Amino acid sequence: MAILVTGGLGYIGSHTVVELLNNNFDVVIVDDLSNSERFILKNIEEITGKKPAFYPFDLKRKELLTQVFDAHEITGCINFAASKAVGESQLKPVDYYENNLFSLINILQEFKERQISNFIFSSSCTVYGQADQMPIDENTPLKMPESVYGKTKQMGEEILTDFAKAYHRKISLLRYFNPIGAHPSAKLGELPIGIPNNLVPYVMQTAAGVREKLSVWGDDYPTEDGTAVRDYIYVVDLAKAHVAALQKLINDPSEETLVDIYNLGTGKGSSVLEVVKAFEIANNVEVPYQICKRREGDITIAYAHVDKAEKELSWKAGTPLEEALRTVWEWQKYLESRNT
Repeated sequence: MAILVTGGLGYIGSHTVVELLNNNFDVVIVDDLSNSERFILKNIEEITGKKPAFYPFDLKRKELLTQVFDAHEITGCINFAASKAVGESQLKPVDYYENNLFSLINILQEFKERQISNFIFSSSCTVYGQADQMPIDENTPLKMPESVYGKTKQMGEEILTDFAKAYHRKISLLRYFNPIGAHPSAKLGELPIGIPNNLVPYVMQTAAGVREKLSVWGDDYPTEDGTAVRDYIYVVDLAKAHVAALQKLINDPSEETLVDIYNLGTGKGSSVLEVVKAFEIANNVEVPYQICKRREGDITIAYAHVDKAEKELSWKAGTPLEEALRTVWEWQKYLESRNT
């Protein structure tokens, strides 16, 4: 019996694969390597002492996906496979709709035909849009997301909810906030292709001299220092939440709840400039930055209400911001050592 992890060599996917293997799950990875590197597979094996099955192809190729299901007794799926850059999604909307939704539908076709349950969807706090109140809990009304990326996540949730009701399958929607950090081994971390779209990788590359300056998108938000506020969660904490959610789906005999929804965050917001300063303190480095105009698709403030995940999954994000940022710098050093 195996768990299919799509996008399993990506940032969150690779950390989750490690946690699954450490909890004695068999893992089958499908990843098209469009936003990941093959050496991550070797590093997963070095960390865990186990080698997951790996298939490098695009999930939109349904015939190849069928072959994977034929070859393995898949009993659940954690779906990370998606294009995920907010800014890029505004420029390439058709590509985002095609990639993020067609791949999901192909997996669900296999689940439907083979009577498989236990599906975990990598969702996002972007489904809330700019919420009216903080913190954001799971009952907060969804608004039209500000970005195409957010819209694909909201559509994905709707597709999965309809799927669960029509075919009586168990689904978990994990809405996470802003993952940061790297594995303690420094062998896994965020590996953006080209110019980073997320804050912390850009901070990392700026501190390392790869980028001249960090662009801070707006300092006129109605926040304490004028910069946007997010809930930054350590990626290993986040990965462990996926294992907890999967164990609940598999072990919970109740048929009452077909769709579980959980916010995954720390419950605390930090501004862009607070993150920059925390990175400088944690790693004794300087991060030069410049203030730019606001970026289309960004919201002002978002942080999570996390009681539900703590209560039902017995899970809590406990890693401090500075500690998570320290692991980022160790990951940067590892990447530099690979290039020497």
